[in-house]
Amino acid sequence: MIKEIINENLVEVNINVKNREEAIRKGGELLEKNGFIEKSYVEAMIENLKENGAYIVLAPGIAFPHARPEYGAKKIGFSIITLENAIEFGNKTNDPVKLVVCISAVDHDTHLEAFAELVDIMADEEKLNNIMNAKNKNDILKNF
Repeated sequence: MIKEIINENLVEVNINVKNREEAIRKGGELLEKNGFIEKSYVEAMIENLKENGAYIVLAPGIAFPHARPEYGAKKIGFSIITLENAIEFGNKTNDPVKLVVCISAVDHDTHLEAFAELVDIMADEEKLNNIMNAKNKNDILKNF
């Protein structure tokens, strides 16, 4: 399922950002430009982080920003960006973050299958290393 969702228009590498909000905006912009979300969803992802803390940093170096569907999710999707310099999201255990995977979830259930596939990929040490150290979009996409 994830191969049907992710494509080169949803991937950027070595993005230079100053803070976690800017990182989320960059990933959210990819989803917005490609019709997965409305602009309001990007702001909702940032508000979710501010209100609920950095629980979205689910693994060392990886953040999964998302928001509730009613804030502008149109269809299920993921954007993937790597950061030029890892940044603090506020999670003592898993900071700093180098990989940001923004999730557009239209409801609680439909994204779980794709998310499970994504987690399997991230659990593969070789694939994760390839993604984290990608020099271009193809370096990321070939791991899916």
